[in-house]
Amino acid sequence: MPPPAELFTGVVPFVEVARTLSFRRAAEALGQTTAAVSKAVAALEDRLGAKLFSRTSRVVALTPEGQAFLARCREAVGAVEAGRATLVGARGVPRGEVHLSTSFVLGPTVVRGLPALLGRYPELRVHLALTDRVAGLPADGVDVALRIGARTPSGLRSRLVLRPRWTTVAAPAYLARRPAPATPADLAAHNCVRFVGPTGQAPPWWFADGEGAPRAVEPSGNLRIDQGEQVLAAAVAALGLAQVMDFMAAPGLADGRLVEVLAPFACPGPPIHAVATPERARAPSVRAVLDFAVGLFAPSASPASPASSRASPRALTPR
Repeated sequence: MPPPAELFTGVVPFVEVARTLSFRRAAEALGQTTAAVSKAVAALEDRLGAKLFSRTSRVVALTPEGQAFLARCREAVGAVEAGRATLVGARGVPRGEVHLSTSFVLGPTVVRGLPALLGRYPELRVHLALTDRVAGLPADGVDVALRIGARTPSGLRSRLVLRPRWTTVAAPAYLARRPAPATPADLAAHNCVRFVGPTGQAPPWWFADGEGAPRAVEPSGNLRIDQGEQVLAAAVAALGLAQVMDFMAAPGLADGRLVEVLAPFACPGPPIHAVATPERARAPSVRAVLDFAVGLFAPSASPASPASSRASPRALTPR
């Protein structure tokens, strides 16, 4: 078995190739030649006695051995980066790349806020990954994840970003054709645009009953969409009623494209948290992104969505 120092040589090129699935793009990111990166990975494979990638003229893919090795390598690289951040100091300038993972529903809000973050920290780079799969920290190479409703695994640090509420909306043109529902029971007379989750199932709509307890309702309609922003777009297009989290509806409510209905029956939605590993959370770059996440939804505290509760910036707490 080669000494640990020899095994570590080539790990950074390997991780970058695994991230980009391209020797050329990995070389560009590392400021090296493609030949140098290819040689480093080949030498690492020789030292390990295992093939990490399957290569064709057009495709680079991780082998099962490569996938297993990658998870450990990301932990090692993250530990080294955390050590570097410790040396830089808690007041160090945020710099380098931060891998931020979030859902498609939150993606537009994150993108709208990025100019301010990157303008404030010109040495910071953000790799934004949009997925409705719960990303693993650090197994998937994620530094910060924004999660809706998912329980935070032990060992991670979490900050509450927002407690949204469910908001039911429609376009004025739709309501001109049909009277607005007065109670959730009136939804039976309306066309409702449903969101379809990753499982292929359409979750129910939620409303508060007379005592404030949440109650599920199964509305009917002729359109189901697997992307939250497009559900909202369908409502704007007067295709029917839609139920979304209030921060999604806020712009349309503010400019008159949408009207809220059933407001007295609105109930809280799933909380949104920003999570990170304790080691990476100490890095100035990761802390900057965490602070950015907590401040993202300030507009949801406006009168357009009074039931929302946004967390104020605070220290990370274990979950």
